Amino acid sequence: MKIVIPGGSGQVGQVLARHFSAAGHEVVILSRRSSSTAGWKTVAWDGKSLGPWRSEFEGAEVVINLAGRSVNCRYGMKNREEMMSSRIDSVRVVGEAIGSAIAPPRVWLQASTATIYRHRFDAPNDDLTGELGGDESGASETWNFSISIAKSWEKAFDEATTPRTRKVAMRSAITMSPDKCGAFDVLSTLVRRGLGGAAGDGRQFVSWIHEADFCRSVQFLIEREELSGPVNLASPNPLPNREFMAALREACGVRFGLSAPAWLLEVGAFFMQTETELILKSRRVTPTRLLQAGFQFEHPDWPEAAKDLVRRFPK
Repeated sequence: MKIVIPGGSGQVGQVLARHFSAAGHEVVILSRRSSSTAGWKTVAWDGKSLGPWRSEFEGAEVVINLAGRSVNCRYGMKNREEMMSSRIDSVRVVGEAIGSAIAPPRVWLQASTATIYRHRFDAPNDDLTGELGGDESGASETWNFSISIAKSWEKAFDEATTPRTRKVAMRSAITMSPDKCGAFDVLSTLVRRGLGGAAGDGRQFVSWIHEADFCRSVQFLIEREELSGPVNLASPNPLPNREFMAALREACGVRFGLSAPAWLLEVGAFFMQTETELILKSRRVTPTRLLQAGFQFEHPDWPEAAKDLVRRFPK
């Protein structure tokens, strides 16, 4: 099976490339930057205009579009424009390439995000009845901007005309893998430095997915022809930040973690050139459609998943 992954040079793309390459599939990465990674082919593209790369779509079975500027930055005007345009432009041009192909891919899996749902504590947001965000009282302007990106991303995907290709929007939670500079690397480093306590009041839910289950769920979506539209890719057991960090400390063998109030997180985010929305918004997301279709998680619970990741973390 040939799988083309636009924007596949980041952490999540590399996780998928490793998985599918190891399973014997042909993997092609579309990237703005050159790469010397062995094991799969890398083809240059600019993420916004058709070019020679479109030939990779001919006869491919699967396209997994992950392209988009990282949201781990300050939400200044320039970064906002790049976050939005990089997503909309890549979806548009991937849709054009698929729609004009003689032998188009049979399925297009498009990255989306669990951030699209509203900040809530009372109940989970699943992919059947979950409430989209954007109008929460008291939500900061940066939170609403993140939601507007997610909504615009999916709108562009919905509008792409690909009559011979099934489309799935992957509303993914944080993918946890032991890769350097990934979310787990950052969090476990904080824990080992004694900074792994609760963020803010610690009540906000953390939605996550182990890399093995992320890859298996993507494989599942490829195989299940009846699944289309938005699908949540997240563990069925999100948990409050306070419990999440306590389990990570235990997995790392660290007894104490200094908590940080919201105001101190704002100061730290400024100096780290990121936004507190990434850690203070409650993402209580569950994968009802996957579960109803019969998908079984290998790592459904965070304490066990954290121990597995720590065990495989590079020393």
